[in-house]
Amino acid sequence: MAIHKTCDGMQRRDFLRVGAVGASSLSLGSFLKMSEAGQVNQAAKAKSAIFINLPGGPSHMDTFDLKPDAPDEYRGEFQPIQTKIPGIEISEHLPKLASSMDKFVILRGVSHTLAAHRLGSEYVNSGNRPLPSLEFPGYGAVVTRELGGPADLPPFVSIPRSNQRPGYLGVKYAPLHTNTTPQPGRAYSVRGISLGNGLTISDVEKRQSLLSSLDTTFAGFEKDNQLLDGLDRFSQQAYSMITSKRARDAFDVSLESPQFADQFGEGAFGQSCLLASRLVEAGVRFVTVSTGGWDTHRDNWDKLKTNLLPSFDEGLSALLNGLEQKGLLESTAVYVTGEFGRTPKINQERGGRDHYPRCMFMLMAGGGISGGRVLGESDDKATEPLNDGFTPDDVAASFYHNIGIDHTKEYHTNTGRPVMIVREGNVIEELFS
Repeated sequence: MAIHKTCDGMQRRDFLRVGAVGASSLSLGSFLKMSEAGQVNQAAKAKSAIFINLPGGPSHMDTFDLKPDAPDEYRGEFQPIQTKIPGIEISEHLPKLASSMDKFVILRGVSHTLAAHRLGSEYVNSGNRPLPSLEFPGYGAVVTRELGGPADLPPFVSIPRSNQRPGYLGVKYAPLHTNTTPQPGRAYSVRGISLGNGLTISDVEKRQSLLSSLDTTFAGFEKDNQLLDGLDRFSQQAYSMITSKRARDAFDVSLESPQFADQFGEGAFGQSCLLASRLVEAGVRFVTVSTGGWDTHRDNWDKLKTNLLPSFDEGLSALLNGLEQKGLLESTAVYVTGEFGRTPKINQERGGRDHYPRCMFMLMAGGGISGGRVLGESDDKATEPLNDGFTPDDVAASFYHNIGIDHTKEYHTNTGRPVMIVREGNVIEELFS
């Protein structure tokens, strides 16, 4: 999958290049203790999550919030089409998602004030408005800390990379980056999991034995060093994954039946969605999929209709349908967003739309969320929410609620500062009614 630069020069690659990471899996005893303390909601249907990130900021008016009756300088070139749900319309260039409308909810009138790519991205990837004094953890880091995962699988995988970082939680909650995307019908290997260059399981076990001896020798040094603690977890889980056939198979999309895989198409985004579905089926708790190029200051409609929307339509509809076919949609929370929308008024000089955080869309599905609905509304030109609207904080609180995590729970930074998982925002109750 290509790396896209946005207009401010920000590259969509993550800061971390480390391999496998994660937290120890929960024992039954620790789970029961957390449950009794109210930290895990046993009634939550979702047990894993897939976060689809659209870096650059997709145009809400040309995708999920069209205004066909707006003046010419606003409405754009695309026409709305009816979805599977009577009365709900989306862009003509999203026909497969229109046919899958019963599986997801459109949130319209989501609004914030951060029009820069980096700040907007930090906001929607954590659910907290950025602060210069503190880096908030992304959703994947929090889910990893709260829910853990099987010892032989990474709890948090990003395809190919992610804008979500572990923040003040520390490097041990960082994602495993695949750094590449799968190709249809071909075995897929990920550095840090797949064996290569003649390396055997026996070789790995011998090296692990030597490392264990060295760890015992130097035990006690730097006990409170967060980085060393994280690297120790990298080492432990890397060994578990490399020696696990289940982990290697989980990443191998060529093992899927052609009948199931064909619906995802041959593009990078569709194949990434196929891998995401396979990973959560295997037991991975949190997967991010990123597909960029949405920074359409120029040639907005040509880029959308010839490239961005067809691949997005194919991949996301296949993901939702595929999860349902495997009986996984009710146990998988799906969350789709860019960092902002784009200006309702067209930039006539460049034939595009510019940054616009005051009105945008987000999509949610799976778990306790019933699809086939639109929540929220924008005004007649999609310039702002018609009523109160939603904030990224509200959507974050709702996402955590869907996966059984209390968004008001407090963590402590390494300096002892108490910080709630989501500092502002409330659960959108209508999502779960």
